[in-house]
Amino acid sequence: MAILRRLVTVFCILPFLAVAAAAQDYRIRPGDVLQIEVLEDPTLNRSAIVLPDGQISIPVAGTIRVSGRSIEQIQAELASRLASGFATTPTVFVTVSALAERRASTPAAPRTIDVFILGAANTPGKIEVSPGTTFLQAIAQAGGLSPFAAKKRIQLRRVDKSGVEQVYKLNLDAIEKGEAGGGTTKLIDGDVIVVPQRKLFE
Repeated sequence: MAILRRLVTVFCILPFLAVAAAAQDYRIRPGDVLQIEVLEDPTLNRSAIVLPDGQISIPVAGTIRVSGRSIEQIQAELASRLASGFATTPTVFVTVSALAERRASTPAAPRTIDVFILGAANTPGKIEVSPGTTFLQAIAQAGGLSPFAAKKRIQLRRVDKSGVEQVYKLNLDAIEKGEAGGGTTKLIDGDVIVVPQRKLFE
């Protein structure tokens, strides 16, 4: 029975030890509210909010930077600063009575790239697409091509890092029939797709 009682006592204490360890690891942030108690002189007891510059002001002790510090570090500095007014170093307790409001981070807007479609497209102009968008997906996003498009003579114009323009010829007719590749070409920012009009007997 004695062993059982000891085990129960240990399991009851463990949660409190875990909380205490977490409190020791916590670092004070601007906006936190600290409760300060001086055992030897209750008139010094007070609440102090951590200002945006990370400091608190306490009578006698003065201004103290607390942001980024642990509770134990703050207690030790307060006790040191107040020691001159006591016969022995006073006992100072610091607790966090309220945590600063944590603002929820807003998710970043998805990044897009600009692709330009010229000529015989249903909606020519600039379109914003997600990185990784393919040539066929961009054509679809632009509403497809007009009935007068020369689908066999489409050009993908791309300027490389050195500023030189590269021209790639794509046969959309053959791509749609599965007879040619190029439909899965991934576009990059600034790509220009040129769709010529069909000639009279093309």
